[in-house]
Amino acid sequence: MKNLVSLSNISPKDFQGLIDKAIEIKSRKSMYTRSLFEKSLIMIFQAPSLRTRVSFEVAMTQLHGSAINYYSENSPWGLGKESMEDVARTLSQYCDVISARIYSHSELKKLAKNASVPVINMMTNDGHPCQILGDFLTIQEKLGKTKGLKIAYLGDAENNVTYSLMRACALTGNSLTIACPKNKEYSPKERVVTETKKLAKKYKNKAAVITTDPLKAAKNADVIYTDSWMSYRIPQEEKNRRLKDLKPFQVNKKVFSQAKKTAVFMHCLPAMRGHEVTEEIIDGKKSIVFPQAQNRLHIQKAILMKLLNK
Repeated sequence: MKNLVSLSNISPKDFQGLIDKAIEIKSRKSMYTRSLFEKSLIMIFQAPSLRTRVSFEVAMTQLHGSAINYYSENSPWGLGKESMEDVARTLSQYCDVISARIYSHSELKKLAKNASVPVINMMTNDGHPCQILGDFLTIQEKLGKTKGLKIAYLGDAENNVTYSLMRACALTGNSLTIACPKNKEYSPKERVVTETKKLAKKYKNKAAVITTDPLKAAKNADVIYTDSWMSYRIPQEEKNRRLKDLKPFQVNKKVFSQAKKTAVFMHCLPAMRGHEVTEEIIDGKKSIVFPQAQNRLHIQKAILMKLLNK
């Protein structure tokens, strides 16, 4: 495991290994306080960030390393005056690991291809692997396992979180049902569907099922997951139309009544109460959204240590 660009590029063993390592680090924090002493991480940001930026920065601090925040609007690359290939080669001279939260996945792949140090995908339009690894750490803690579960995702499914969730379930063998409008605007791109079908076949698992029926998706689910209907890339003027289109896929009491009694609710945040999820669900006893957010810190530590062979 040289980089973390996409969950499609790692093995089920590495996937579970990162979760197991995060659990160990979390429970034995004092043992790892100097694990990344004098190591440097540079974080390139094009997209807004709260949990990703803070969790990576705190992870490096607690491991006695350092993190540098660098915003693309200040970069020659961001201004279109330098290639990503040259950015990768330059940053490799200074830092031990590079991470990027940028929109273009193809640019991230150029970064990883040309860097001589590990590269981490902190989010692109094609995936959010760190988020989903942290989610599965939380599932392990709350449900006691990361396999043999039924996961239901409701809402806008044409986004990076859904794509990484599809890849993760193809790796782990969990059943994933996605409920979204039939309109292509809200459905996973065909190339991702094809990719995850191949991945599931490789590991003898089932690929995600896509439906327009939210109650069917939620039936007997162990986990019900949703995401914002207004992600960073969506223009504000699209809001009213999208709310109308997606309203039938809101996670509410009726939807949650279809799930198992032991089911949990997950959301990668930020959330808009009353849009993709009702207040009674996200703030209720079944919600694990804040343990989910906290675990971003612990999984980031595991990712960093794995890539730096610590």
